[in-house]
Amino acid sequence: MLHFSKLLAAASVAAVFMVGSAGAQTVLKSSDTHPDGYPTVEGVKYFGDLVKGRTGGRYAVEVYHSAQLGQEKDTIEQVRSGVIELNRISMAPFNGTVKETIVPALPYIFRSEDHMHKVMDGAIGDQIKAAFEPAGLVVLAFYDAGARSFYNKTKPINSVADMNGLKFRVIQSDIFVDMVAALGANATPMPYGEVYSSIETGVIDGAENNFPSYDTAKHFEVAKNYSLDEHTILPEVFVMNKAAFDALTPEDQEIFKQAAKDSVAKQRELWAAKVAESRKIVEAAGAQITTPEKQGFIDAMKPVYEKHVTDDVLKKMVTDVQAVQ
Repeated sequence: MLHFSKLLAAASVAAVFMVGSAGAQTVLKSSDTHPDGYPTVEGVKYFGDLVKGRTGGRYAVEVYHSAQLGQEKDTIEQVRSGVIELNRISMAPFNGTVKETIVPALPYIFRSEDHMHKVMDGAIGDQIKAAFEPAGLVVLAFYDAGARSFYNKTKPINSVADMNGLKFRVIQSDIFVDMVAALGANATPMPYGEVYSSIETGVIDGAENNFPSYDTAKHFEVAKNYSLDEHTILPEVFVMNKAAFDALTPEDQEIFKQAAKDSVAKQRELWAAKVAESRKIVEAAGAQITTPEKQGFIDAMKPVYEKHVTDDVLKKMVTDVQAVQ
């Protein structure tokens, strides 16, 4: 017997799509934790514009930015249960649900953003997409989130030794917790929205993220030392509730998939521009940007790989990613 909440979600999806079939406009809700204007938010808006245009206005997408519908952990459950139809989220929180997402979340698995694009646009990306479906989700696109690096209020980080004893906020992901521990620092998982005040009050020394997040969340105001260790180049994932996707006609499914693919090129373009802009902003505000010696960081990751890459599927994925030129 289906759980009552699942029955309710299925009924709400059915009701939404009956409205669409009657000729009225169906509005799909999409969540994002980032502020309005952020490249992921604009990527989903662009997707929505394409869908609206290509379906003759039968479908529209309403983007709730700035965590209006909750932090990522909350909105994952909302999209899986069908409370909302669409969601743009980091891949890391899925590590416990979709094991294939572990591989792109591994530290230093990608050599560059170009390498990441080639992997996610190819067969490995398709393998990861397929793995989401048993979780009740259809992956529409992988978006850029750039390279994540450490920043803190205490001192510049030029080597692994400089990490010793520092407290960093991380995504709610075991891989990120273990990565920080392997570097001799202390990891504190917490929601993104709590990072600024936690650095300001000394609950943590810093966090790790890309330049646009460091800029738009104003973390550079309270943590002036940004170290370009670029430990992860973790793509974002744009997902749709599977029941909602399955309720589309085959023709509309193709429109949604093509619109998502077209939005990727737009989002990557916006992302590259935003990274350059944000770096200028934080440097002008007095952030000190250093580039540490990376090999020590890479060497320290051996126990992280040993702990998280545990079965033949993941081991082969790691080998396949490393083989992509």
